Amino acid sequence: MRNKFDDELENLNLELIKMGGLIETSIELSAKVLINRDLEFIKKVNDLEIEIDDMEKIIERHCLKLLLRQQPVASDLRVISTALKMITDMERIGDNACDIAEISRFLIDQVYIKDLVHIPQMADAAISMVKRSIDAFVNKDKELAMEVCSDDDIVDELFTVIKNELIEKIQEKAENGEQAIDLIMIAKYLERIGDHAENIAEWVIFSITGEHKTI
Repeated sequence: MRNKFDDELENLNLELIKMGGLIETSIELSAKVLINRDLEFIKKVNDLEIEIDDMEKIIERHCLKLLLRQQPVASDLRVISTALKMITDMERIGDNACDIAEISRFLIDQVYIKDLVHIPQMADAAISMVKRSIDAFVNKDKELAMEVCSDDDIVDELFTVIKNELIEKIQEKAENGEQAIDLIMIAKYLERIGDHAENIAEWVIFSITGEHKTI
C-alpha cells in the first residue's frame, strides 16, 4: 500500500512539473507580445491558460483522491495540502500572464516612451522564481525555497525602478501618461507573479518543516 502511495506522490510531482512548465512558458510568451510586438503570442498565451486551468483541476482531483483513498501520515498531509495551495498560486500566475498579454496588445503599435530594459529582466527573474519554487517542492529542498523567497526582493526592486522611470516620463511630457500607466501595470503583474512564486516557496518550506510564517 505504501509503495502505491509513493507512486501516486511521484505522479503528483510530475503533474506539478508539467503545470509549472506551462506557466513558465506563459510568462515568457506574454512578455514577448510586448517586446517582439507580435500578436500571435497572445493566442498562445490564451491557449496555455486553458491548459493551466485543466491542470489545476487534474491536480486538485489527484490530491483529493490521495486524501480519500489512501492513509497519509502527517508529512504526507503536508505535501498534499502544499500541492493544493501551490496550484492556486500557479493558476493565478497564468491569469497574470494573460493580463500582461492583453495590455501589451494595445501597446505594440505605439512608439515606446522608453527602452524596455527592466521589464524583460523582471520577466526572467519571475520565471526563475517560479521554476525554482516548483523544483524545491519536487526535491524537498528547503534551502532552494528560502532562496526563492529572498529573490522576491529582486523583482520588487525592478518594479520600483520601472515605476520611478515611468513617473519621470509622465513629468517630462503629459502625453506619456497613458502608455506609462499601461507599462506600470505590466510591471505590477510581473511583481505579483514574483509574489505568487514566493507563496509557493513558503508552502514548500511548510511541507518540509511543518512551519509557515503566516501560521
